[in-house]
Amino acid sequence: MKTPTARVAPHIDPEMTPRSTAEPSPETLRADKRAMRQAARARRSRCDPALGVALGERLLAERPPAPGAAVAGVWPLPGEIDLRPLLTALAAQGHPVLLPRTLRRGEPLEFRLWTPGAPLEAGSFGTLHPQGGLPAPPPDVILVPLLAFDRRGGRLGYGAGFYDRTLRLYPRAAAIGFAFAAQEVDAVPMEAHDVRLPAIATERGIIDCGTD
Repeated sequence: MKTPTARVAPHIDPEMTPRSTAEPSPETLRADKRAMRQAARARRSRCDPALGVALGERLLAERPPAPGAAVAGVWPLPGEIDLRPLLTALAAQGHPVLLPRTLRRGEPLEFRLWTPGAPLEAGSFGTLHPQGGLPAPPPDVILVPLLAFDRRGGRLGYGAGFYDRTLRLYPRAAAIGFAFAAQEVDAVPMEAHDVRLPAIATERGIIDCGTD
């Protein structure tokens, strides 16, 4: 695994960097997360979801899943980089492709098998997942959405903790965050329950993160 660079990438927004280097209180961490989410949404709104085509090409070239590996992705929410071209390509290569069904708060995600053209139904928080309950294999690769990330694997999600719980449920799955390159920050405020990611995929390539 590559050692992450200590240098801040030139596209990092200083407004999305926590202000203090002292050990923050839980209240300060939560406040920093709220502020970073607001800034991250604003910055993401200026990005083109169609960059998901480039992201998919980079991931398949630099970090292709093993033959037959089950890959969990997501149907994009408004503003997210669009994984659908990648999911279609993975299905064409014979990979089982899974989409998450969001359950109640406090629970992990439930994955359902997806095939191109399969009907979708609305879930919680604006998500879409396949209709019915086709048996789904456990994921070998989990593509993880996020609002902001850093090069130490810090991930800022939407705040409900679904992916933190899901990643703990599948510890052997390879977790890869996905985002626009512009969603990178210098440091994500992390709490004890937050799971760091070993890699991030963007339209510029794969970033290997230090997760020690």
